[in-house]
Amino acid sequence: MNIEELNKKHLLRSDMVYRVSYGLSSKLLSFNNGIISIEVLYGKRWKKNYKQTALELAHNWRDKNPELGQAIGCKVYIIDARKFPYKKDLYLNTGVVSYDAKEGVLFYNNVSN
Repeated sequence: MNIEELNKKHLLRSDMVYRVSYGLSSKLLSFNNGIISIEVLYGKRWKKNYKQTALELAHNWRDKNPELGQAIGCKVYIIDARKFPYKKDLYLNTGVVSYDAKEGVLFYNNVSN
């Protein structure tokens, strides 16, 4: 699976709406052993909390991308530029910044570790 290509397709299919309307962006980091890993950058206009965001974006990534349709869960790494505005510029310029939260989503009730 080509992660870069999937990120480009998702940007055009779904992520652009979040970026333009809410200042929220996401990208796929990996897909291993049925677990999607995504990174989310909060903008000023996004009002939902971390758990709501993780749930919404995890389902969005799985549902909008057939390649991820068999996923059983999702790890969501959040960078909150609402609280720390400098993090957006730092992330965009260097690609390196610490996460403010990590959330997990299981897509099925009958899955446990």
